[in-house]
Amino acid sequence: MKIKISRDALLAAMQKVSAVIPARPTLPVLANALFEADGGTLTLTGSDSAITVRTAIEAEVVEPGATTLPVKRIASLFHELSDDSVDLSVDENDIASFGTSTGSYRVYGISAADFPKLPDMSEGASSRVLDQAKLREMLRLTSYAASNDVTRTMLNAVLLSFRAGKMTAVATDSRRLAMVEQEADVDSAAEGDLVIPLKAVGEIQRMLGDGGTVEVKATAAQAAFAFSGTTVFTTLVQKQFPNYRQVIPQSEGSRVTLDREPFLTALKRLNAASVDASAVVKLELSEDRLKMSIAAEGVSEGQETLAVKYAGDPIAISFNSTYLMEPVKNLSTDELSLDVMDDVSPGVIRTSVNFVYVLMPIRM
Repeated sequence: MKIKISRDALLAAMQKVSAVIPARPTLPVLANALFEADGGTLTLTGSDSAITVRTAIEAEVVEPGATTLPVKRIASLFHELSDDSVDLSVDENDIASFGTSTGSYRVYGISAADFPKLPDMSEGASSRVLDQAKLREMLRLTSYAASNDVTRTMLNAVLLSFRAGKMTAVATDSRRLAMVEQEADVDSAAEGDLVIPLKAVGEIQRMLGDGGTVEVKATAAQAAFAFSGTTVFTTLVQKQFPNYRQVIPQSEGSRVTLDREPFLTALKRLNAASVDASAVVKLELSEDRLKMSIAAEGVSEGQETLAVKYAGDPIAISFNSTYLMEPVKNLSTDELSLDVMDDVSPGVIRTSVNFVYVLMPIRM
């Protein structure tokens, strides 16, 4: 294999695939990325068996071929090159060679035949085409609410549901739930649920762009997200996602309407006065007034008072301060509402973008 390629384009491609390459691979070849050169294109593939990222870039292919190379090591070397383009050759023993104006380098690879095969999405896969920016925004508004406990596979994931002309993204860790719903032109044959592991969600969200579309193909066990010359393959969580709609309170209770930016600023200041991420913020509502307070006994305490739109009975309720701040931080609307029933029922944040966030209170 011999190619001439843009240094910057290759570095960008290597950055995409190296993100999924495991630090302690189960197979030696999984420490490498697959390099395939043919027909004016270099395709790179990285995998940890559960998630695979494949991306293609233009290259001058002098001799086609394939190998696997330690992509993180090569990327480190290429970062130090000053040339705009690189001549890279790989011999029959999977040894890659390239030179600089003052030296030459050889990097040892592993045969491409040892690299795992890509998931087969050619038969029996459903397909839907979505807007990249819309999908990225929906994942951003929900993924932080998923569980970080990898042993809770059902909750260490984001649900993408396609039904009745709508796409719904949902994440929960059992103490809170984030849901956003948007119109989606999806064929009835592609309706159904995909439970995407949180690690794959992070990679997809990181690589999606502001324009263009993404094609989502899925079988019973796998999904593939193809966009802008890159495809992310992931295994799907096979366990049933919780019935999230029954968690959302049907009654609005008492509603307070808040300007998002001042509310977020106050929460950030209160969080700064706390000692850990599990600190509790107390909300005290009275007519057109919200008092918030936080205390770390013997360390610090703070309180904020905001003018709000509220006409209900006085209510006091407490929440995990980080959990309350996260949806506010990720939203971009100017205004949001918080519905509360009493000090033991969930609080519900809603906005004009079909976003719902349910948060269990903390008994003081």
